[in-house]
Amino acid sequence: MLVKEFIQTFRDPRMRAVLMVVPIVQVLIFGYAVTTDIRHVATAVLDRDNSPESREAAAAFTGSNCFDIAATPSTPDEAEKLLDRGKVKCVIRMDPGFGNAVRGKDTGQLQLLVDGSDSNTASIVLGYASRISASLNAKWMSDRAARMGRGSPVQSLELRPRAWFNPNMDSRPFFVPGVIALLLMVTTLLLSSMAIVREKEMGTIEQILVTPIGRLEFILGKVTPFIIIGYMNVFLVASVAVFWFEIPLRGNILALIFATGLYLASMLGTGLFISTVSQTQQQAMMTTFFFTMPFILLSGFIYPIANMPGWIQLITYLNPLRYFLVIIRGIFLKGIGLSILWPEYVGLVVLGAASLALAAVRFRKRTA
Repeated sequence: MLVKEFIQTFRDPRMRAVLMVVPIVQVLIFGYAVTTDIRHVATAVLDRDNSPESREAAAAFTGSNCFDIAATPSTPDEAEKLLDRGKVKCVIRMDPGFGNAVRGKDTGQLQLLVDGSDSNTASIVLGYASRISASLNAKWMSDRAARMGRGSPVQSLELRPRAWFNPNMDSRPFFVPGVIALLLMVTTLLLSSMAIVREKEMGTIEQILVTPIGRLEFILGKVTPFIIIGYMNVFLVASVAVFWFEIPLRGNILALIFATGLYLASMLGTGLFISTVSQTQQQAMMTTFFFTMPFILLSGFIYPIANMPGWIQLITYLNPLRYFLVIIRGIFLKGIGLSILWPEYVGLVVLGAASLALAAVRFRKRTA
C-alpha cells in the first residue's frame, strides 16, 4: 500500500511540480504580499501657511519613509477631490498662522485627513502620524524653551520602548511562519481527502478490500507518503523563510519536527475522514474547502482569538492550526520549546489521535 501510494502520487510530472515547486512559489508570493507594514503612503500636503515650521512638519512626515508626497493641492476642495478619487490615502493640512503658533505660546493645529474606507490601513497610518507628531512636538517645545531662556524642559517621564523577539516591529516575521502552517494544511488536506475516494472512483477499492490488509495497515499506507511529502514541504518552505526572508529560527529544530508530525497527523486524519464520507473527488474537494476556511479564520492567523466571542473561542480548541501557529511562531521568533508549549503539543496529540481514529472507524463502517 505504501509503495502503491508513492507511485500513484509521483508518477505524474505535473503532480511532482505541484508538490515540490508550488509551495516554494507560494511562500515567496505570500511572504511579500501578506504584510501589515504600510510604506510609502500616497500623501497630499496642503500647506496654506508656507512657513519654515510648516515645511519642517511636512519634511518630518515625508522623511520617515512612511509618507510620500503625491500631490500639493492649493485649496481644501482640491485635497478633498484627491481623497474621493483615491489618488492619495491621506492629506496633511496646515492653515495660515501655523508657524506663528508654533513659535509663540499657542498650539499649532495640524490636521491629518485619512481615507478610512480601509480601516486597517487608516489605523496604521494614524499610528505612524501620532509618533511623528509627538517627536516633532517634543523638538519644538525644547526649541521654544531655549528661545525663552528657560533651558530645555525637564521631562518627568521618559518612555523607552523595546520590542522583544521582533525589534523592528515588522509583520513579515509574524506572518511567514504562519504561511508555512497554511501551506502545509492545504497540501495535506487536499492529498489525503482524495486518498480513499480516488480508489472508489477508479473501482480499485474492492480489490484492496479482498486483500489481507487490515484497517490500521490501510490507514498507515495511505498516510505515510503524505507525512513524508509534508516534511519535505516544511523543510523547503522553512529554508526559504530563513535564508530568503531572513526570518530567525531561534528555537530547537527537533521541537519543530516533532510538532510538525503531530500537526500532520491531525490534518491527515481530517483529510481521510473527508475522503471516507465523499463519493467523488469533486465532493472531497468541496468538503475540504469548507474545512479550510474555518480553520484559517478561527486560527488566529488573521484575527486575534482573544477578540472573538466566547463561544467562538471554545470552537477554536478543535482547530489544529490554532495550536501549530502558536508552536511555530514560538519556535521561530521566541526560541521557546516543549517546556512552555506543552499545552499546544497536547492539543495536537488529542486532535490527531481523535481524527485518525474517526477516519479508521468510518472506513470500517463504509466497508462492512
